Amino acid sequence: MIVDDEQAIRDALGRKLRREGYDVTLCSDGIEALDAFQINQPDLVVLDIVMPGGMDGLAICRRIRDVADTPVMMLSAQAITEEDVIIGLNAGADEYLIKPVRLNEFVARVQALMRRAQMMNADSDQRYDDGYLSIDLHRRHVHVNETKVHLTPTEFKLLAVLMENAGRVVSQRDLLEQVWGREYMDDVYYPRVYISQLRRKIERDAANPVYILTEHRIGYRFEKQPPASRA
Repeated sequence: MIVDDEQAIRDALGRKLRREGYDVTLCSDGIEALDAFQINQPDLVVLDIVMPGGMDGLAICRRIRDVADTPVMMLSAQAITEEDVIIGLNAGADEYLIKPVRLNEFVARVQALMRRAQMMNADSDQRYDDGYLSIDLHRRHVHVNETKVHLTPTEFKLLAVLMENAGRVVSQRDLLEQVWGREYMDDVYYPRVYISQLRRKIERDAANPVYILTEHRIGYRFEKQPPASRA
């Protein structure tokens, strides 16, 4: 589903995806988008950030996140800063793309985001539970102190890669390739921003992490902790 108040943009993106074999729903505002989302249950949503009618793309994204883990790509008309990414992450976005959109890059990023979400639906017996943090990759459940934590598909994939390599350092380059795909190798700040967001969700103290540790100038590693009582 593509949501953009500029008809020329949504039509161009829609035509490109249809040529690639996708079924596409086009929406021009937030109300139409939320109605279409409920009816069609799309596999991926592309949202323009600036929207008319008092409901921008971030607000639409939050509403979607209330009911579904559907991957969400945000479109921005200006250069994206780390602060923009953090705001989008807090709203539940998985991805950003800058307008004007290059159609081939757009398709590549849609495909990468779809692969990311599909990989999280694959069977896995990986589980972790130390009494405080509990992760079940097969069921896609993460609990902190027995409270379920919502992760976006990208955040979950990032945690899964780190957990599957527990005790070993995963380089930033490897994280970019395994979590986002080769299309993202130039987005070097992505791992840092997403790791920061993930720490805020699973660590007792994000400023002093014990699960996701930084190896300066190298990458990150997931460190298992001894069993602890729930507090």
